[in-house]
Amino acid sequence: MPDLDDRHWLQQAIDLSRSCPPTTTAFSVGAIIVSSDREVLSTGYSRETDPHDHAEEIALTKIPANDPRLPHATFYTSLEPCSKRASRPQTCTQLILAAAIPRVVLAWREPTIFVDCEGVELLEAAGVAVVELPDLAQEVKEINANLLD
Repeated sequence: MPDLDDRHWLQQAIDLSRSCPPTTTAFSVGAIIVSSDREVLSTGYSRETDPHDHAEEIALTKIPANDPRLPHATFYTSLEPCSKRASRPQTCTQLILAAAIPRVVLAWREPTIFVDCEGVELLEAAGVAVVELPDLAQEVKEINANLLD
């Protein structure tokens, strides 16, 4: 169930996705990790440092894996975390699970343009609380309109 801050932080993640260098081979995604006391722990966006970067992995690389705030944090991402990936050894879903982040909030489930994503299902199966705010999905679709034609 969404809390009052979810819409604010998810909108911030969506706004970050606008920073992504354009491409025709991957979605533009923004991600923010927020502590239980509403402190931004880390941010990331797709292709931030490398053409193969995903927003979630970038955000996670900016914070120590053993940070004691992660098991109480919320991960905000404009698009469902990937569950299949060719360019890296671990998917974003696996990285979130390894970080022990207990809650993920997203706007849009990944459409089957590139892969059949099962990020939400895998996170929920592992006990992660997943909250979707689908009313924000239209903005994410507009940012990624070049892939939806």
